Amino acid sequence: MLDLNATYEVVIYATGDTKAGSKMGKLQVKNTATEEVLNCILWEETLNRTDSKIFRTGNIIKIVSGTYNEKYNNCLISDLKLIKEAKLGLDAEQRESLFNKIVEEVNNFTNQKLKEFVLSLLFEHEEKFKLSPAAKLMHHNYIGGLLQHTYECIDISKNVLEKCNNKLDKDSVTAACVLHDFGKIFEYKFDTETGLIEYDEDFRKDWRTHSQWGFSICMNNGFKDIAKMIAAHHGRTDWGALIDLNDKDAEPFMYIIHHIDDLSAKFGKVSIADLN
Repeated sequence: MLDLNATYEVVIYATGDTKAGSKMGKLQVKNTATEEVLNCILWEETLNRTDSKIFRTGNIIKIVSGTYNEKYNNCLISDLKLIKEAKLGLDAEQRESLFNKIVEEVNNFTNQKLKEFVLSLLFEHEEKFKLSPAAKLMHHNYIGGLLQHTYECIDISKNVLEKCNNKLDKDSVTAACVLHDFGKIFEYKFDTETGLIEYDEDFRKDWRTHSQWGFSICMNNGFKDIAKMIAAHHGRTDWGALIDLNDKDAEPFMYIIHHIDDLSAKFGKVSIADLN
């Protein structure tokens, strides 16, 4: 229920069109005291007089005026107030540090061809990689989020590899950690002023997902095992995987990035609040 005396944390914000063709906003917020989630709607008139920065994930806001709709289980908002502005993400120094750590890990590869391949991608797309979020909504959705998620995956992989008795190729697993989400630098558009993340429709005209991009570029360069790990990292086809790990023919090494990625997405610096 709507509490006009409460403060709320912005969880998700997206825009869309109504059936009549006007703009509308969909906002999900969480009561900072009770953690109750509230789904909200904002009509075009309200959007036109509201600074879009207020919808940044992690912002603390107050609903100045609005009405709760029992039928649709949501709140129609007509006015908002910003109480506390959230960070946009990692600062430049933090991003530079993480990027250098990732490059250092790749420089330790014994496979020279793989080293040159991954380094060429990192340096060709350095600026985008440093800024990109790792997701639109679910995890690491802030400036530098992809860097943070990538390094967390590499760090987790070290412990996993230690327990696998050399049954996995370290260079291939590390490369898959770096590249499994690398296509997200093209898949998303990130507004560095508002912190809002949208899908890049031009990318979607040519590619199904970032996983397809990563799979394709690795296959085209002869790194088939890395391509397979990337193709399987979402676990199931209905979760976006190109290879379903429920398939009885899935080779054991294909599971590794799925589990590493999942651990970072659930227990790493998942949200902007983890950086404060």
